[in-house]
Amino acid sequence: MAWFRCKPAAGPTHHSDRGGQYASHVFQGKLKEYGMACPMSRKGNCWDNAPTESWFGSFKNERVYGERFETQDEIKAMAFEYIEVFYNRKRLHSTLGYKSPMQLLSGWLTVRQEEKLVA
Repeated sequence: MAWFRCKPAAGPTHHSDRGGQYASHVFQGKLKEYGMACPMSRKGNCWDNAPTESWFGSFKNERVYGERFETQDEIKAMAFEYIEVFYNRKRLHSTLGYKSPMQLLSGWLTVRQEEKLVA
C-alpha cells in the first residue's frame, strides 16, 4: 500500500527477517519490480530488525493480547483498523516528535510543495 500511495523512485529498502513469505520468489520479484532492495536480518538475530520487532510488540500489546477472533476476516478487519485508522493517523509517536505518521508526512509534503514554489 505504501508503494502504491507514494510511487517512490527506485531505491527504497524493505528490510525484513528471513521469513518464508519475504524470501519467496514471488515477494522478491514484486520488490524487484518496484525497484526496491531487500536486505534481510541475520539468522536468529532480532536486533537486526528492531524497529519492526518494536512495531509488532505495540500491535500485539495494543490490539491483539486478550482478544478472541472468530474468523480470519475479523482479525484482518481489526489489523486494518489498527494500522490505517489508529496507528498511522491518530497514535502519537515519540520518535516523530509526538506526531502521527500522517501528520509528519503531511508536514513533509507541505514543505516540499513550498520548496517547489520557491524554486
